[in-house]
Amino acid sequence: MKTRKLGNSGLEVSALGMGVMNLSFGTGIAVEESEGIKVIRAAVEKGITFFDTAQGYGPYVNEKLLGEALVPFRKDVVIATKFGFKLENGAITGTDSRPENIRAVAEASLKSLKTDYIDLFYQHRVDPNVPIEEVAGTLKDLINEGKILHYGLSEAGASTIRRAHAIHPVAAVQNQYSIWTREPELEVLPTCEELGIGFVPWGPLGTGFLTGTIDTNTKFDSATDLRASFPRFTQDAIKANMPLVEMLRAIAKEKNATPVQIALAWLLAQKPWIVPIPGMDKIEYIEDNIKSVDLELSNADLTYIDDQLKAIKIQGARLDEGLLSMSE
Repeated sequence: MKTRKLGNSGLEVSALGMGVMNLSFGTGIAVEESEGIKVIRAAVEKGITFFDTAQGYGPYVNEKLLGEALVPFRKDVVIATKFGFKLENGAITGTDSRPENIRAVAEASLKSLKTDYIDLFYQHRVDPNVPIEEVAGTLKDLINEGKILHYGLSEAGASTIRRAHAIHPVAAVQNQYSIWTREPELEVLPTCEELGIGFVPWGPLGTGFLTGTIDTNTKFDSATDLRASFPRFTQDAIKANMPLVEMLRAIAKEKNATPVQIALAWLLAQKPWIVPIPGMDKIEYIEDNIKSVDLELSNADLTYIDDQLKAIKIQGARLDEGLLSMSE
């Protein structure tokens, strides 16, 4: 497995990371713990060293699953988790990045993950009620105490990133980014490049749409699948956005690859400090995804894709209104 460095942080990870959320939460029914452990350990065996979870996934259970799975490999892997949501009765009810909550979540995550340090601790969403300077200051203290090694921001805008970075260097920014969600290219990616910050795209496969396995007949259970509330996953939006999948299929056929591999290779080709974290809840998905690391897209390929994308108007907001309001 090739490796990449997340900006100037010193963090070196596999060129493709693993989003663990789907094993417990978000896009369907949670897998059995034994199966989840099996999948995570298969990822390690195949060279993945970068694993992403959060307190809010489940909540709590995803961290515990990852911690249990990685106990034998702890020194060889990089674990990223997140704080910043207010949790009440097992549900997310808002943001909470008060210093006392950051510390409480750090302690809980250390316990859940069965570790004495967190490699990368993200603020999950910008908290409008707590200045980012105060958040960064608390994280700086946790770094000095050795409880976390690096910190990052998720769904943050360029201004927030700059303000946090001025207090203590941000190691990585994790925003949604893919071939059909390109907003970070406007301001966030240039800011990361300027400041030497790594970028970790979540949803690099369009929360499943770019795999080519979703069509207008696909049903999303509102009780277990977040996509049931995403405007981009209505039947009308899916139908309108299918030309994107058809383009990926056509290129994949030429390259003897899969749409998944083309979508991930496209991201990897954007910047050398970008490390996507596709959600992988089956071993066959891991085997498919990691082939993207060795798939080279030429400048001509990238130009062709960009030209094709200009003719495709993506329909539907990327997240529901409530989640978008927690972004900046």
